[in-house]
Amino acid sequence: MLVITTGSMISRMHISDGAVPKHAQLRAILEDMCDTELKPGDPLPGERALEECYGVSRITVRRAIGDLVAAGRLRRVRGKGTFVAPSPLVSRLHLASFSDEMEAQRVVASSRILLSGRAAPPEFVSEFFGTDPSTAHIHLRRLRLGDGEPYAIDDAWYNGTLVPDLLENDVYKSVYTLLEQDYGLGITEADQTVSAVTASEANASLLDVSPGAAVLHIVRYARSGSQSVELCSSVYRSDRYHLTTRVARSTEHTQ
Repeated sequence: MLVITTGSMISRMHISDGAVPKHAQLRAILEDMCDTELKPGDPLPGERALEECYGVSRITVRRAIGDLVAAGRLRRVRGKGTFVAPSPLVSRLHLASFSDEMEAQRVVASSRILLSGRAAPPEFVSEFFGTDPSTAHIHLRRLRLGDGEPYAIDDAWYNGTLVPDLLENDVYKSVYTLLEQDYGLGITEADQTVSAVTASEANASLLDVSPGAAVLHIVRYARSGSQSVELCSSVYRSDRYHLTTRVARSTEHTQ
């Protein structure tokens, strides 16, 4: 029986010859390690340590790690090593802020402000807000993080006629909470469209993915009652954001 120790981490599983390939056995061991001994962001033991501990080749180690990287369980950081990947955020397509969804899954949400100010928006934003094209609105672009790891980029416009001093508040946190508590404009409904796109070079750099990687593009037109409050275009890492919903077959009779 082999033992590997890295800090406080100890694994007492072993690899043997048999019908199950060694890389598959090692993959299972590493996956169990991620589930029971490590948390998102923790480093995986080095390749040489894994080779020596489990008596396998470098090729076997790299294949096992590569499988888990492809599955989204691990992530490689050039020059630093391999780390346990953040758990994906699961959205059930209900009205909730990014902060609320992260909190529900015990992930610490934070933001990095990329752009903030007042400006005349694109025409489709003015049309949604029902204002003259020259009317200035609030433009806020944020990199959304979970446990310090990039999950999404939100590029949002807020109705400046309703929340003219929004940026004087703490917009690093939940803007939806601000809208509800400070302005009485809790979001009550939204039209939302989800599509698959590829990451631009700028977005890829912020999200820590390769240019051209598949990402989710979500556009939300949000209202508080009859008032148009927010138009937000978001780009999410597809390996860190999952959409799920329950569907039912229509009871209407079809001919």
